[in-house]
Amino acid sequence: MDKPAGLTSHDAVHRVRRALGIRAVGHTGTLDPFATGLLVVLVGRATRLARFVEQQPKTYLATARLGFRTDTDDRTGKALEPVVAQPALPEAMVRVALAGFEGEQRQRPPSFSAKHVDGVRSYRLARRGETVALPEVPVTVHRIELVAQDGAQVTFRTTVSAGTYVRALARDLGERLGVGAHLVALRREAIGPLNVDAAVPLEAVTAAAVRPVREVLGHMPALELDAEARCDVLHGRAVGAAGQGGSGVDVALLWEGELVAVAREVGGLLKPAVVLADP
Repeated sequence: MDKPAGLTSHDAVHRVRRALGIRAVGHTGTLDPFATGLLVVLVGRATRLARFVEQQPKTYLATARLGFRTDTDDRTGKALEPVVAQPALPEAMVRVALAGFEGEQRQRPPSFSAKHVDGVRSYRLARRGETVALPEVPVTVHRIELVAQDGAQVTFRTTVSAGTYVRALARDLGERLGVGAHLVALRREAIGPLNVDAAVPLEAVTAAAVRPVREVLGHMPALELDAEARCDVLHGRAVGAAGQGGSGVDVALLWEGELVAVAREVGGLLKPAVVLADP
């Protein structure tokens, strides 16, 4: 779906439950309430496939406001310094700063995040006024480019690995430019091959809008099973890999074009990791 602003991802899932009359519903990758865009929602047994969607690269259109930082690294937080008018920086300077983020790096997650600290979400600690210093984590920025610059507003598009915080990119952009910054707008445009252009608005979520589960695994190699292999897979038994992608690769297993399981290739065999169909 195309999530509107002002709604949490959990609220969106609740709306889907009500619209479809199905309790087993889950989303793949949280969007903050002020963010909009692609939210992939899995229903029924397909909820077990969440991890295969979440690990895909994500593309965002983001806008950072230069001039001051906030405690949440976005517009919902409190300013950490006096708010002053920020003169427009040279566009070439901004482009160079953005380009410097491309590639593998280590990123410090925002204090207000879902990361755990001694079993407690860091945002809960931050709201109590406790100092939260989260360790840096490895992330990859596959692509980042300037889209527009309007005074202190810098809009950029980026494709990042799972676990990358775009508001942390906005914060770090401000640090690199020496002026401070925070995220003021965010729209998720894609998760792997899934694009928001093909998403439905929240009010249009009906049973007819539910798409085949195979579509969320379009990034995976697929193997059509014969009757004997299908029986083995449905009982949790490994089948021949037939060179589907190499060791450690996840493969979608199909029967008459329908997804029945996801398996991982190990030692020349495809070992079922998630089985969706009944024996």
